[in-house]
Amino acid sequence: METVAKKKPRPRRSFTPEFKADIVERCVAGDRTIAQVCRDFNLTETAVRRWVEQAKIDSGDRAGLTSAEREEIRELRQENRRLQADVDLLKRAMSFFAKETR
Repeated sequence: METVAKKKPRPRRSFTPEFKADIVERCVAGDRTIAQVCRDFNLTETAVRRWVEQAKIDSGDRAGLTSAEREEIRELRQENRRLQADVDLLKRAMSFFAKETR
C-alpha cells in the first residue's frame, strides 16, 4: 500500500491591524480581485475575505457584530469563567466547613 505524502500545514501567522486595513483597502478599491491580492501577498483567500467582511460590518455596511462588540463579548466570557470558578471554590469551601462542624 502506498502512502500519500501529507502536505505540511501552513504556519499560523499574525498580522497587524494596519496591514489588514491596507489589504482590505486594496481589495475594496476594485482594481484587483481578492484572489489577486492574496497571490501578491501570499495570503489565504479565506482570511482576506473574512477581513473584508469584518471591515464592512465595522463600517456599518453590513449587519453583524463589530470588532468592538466581539472584544466586549470575549472579555465578558473571560470574566464569567473567572466568577464561575470563584463560585465553585466557595461551594467547595462551604461544603468542607459544613462537614467539619458536624
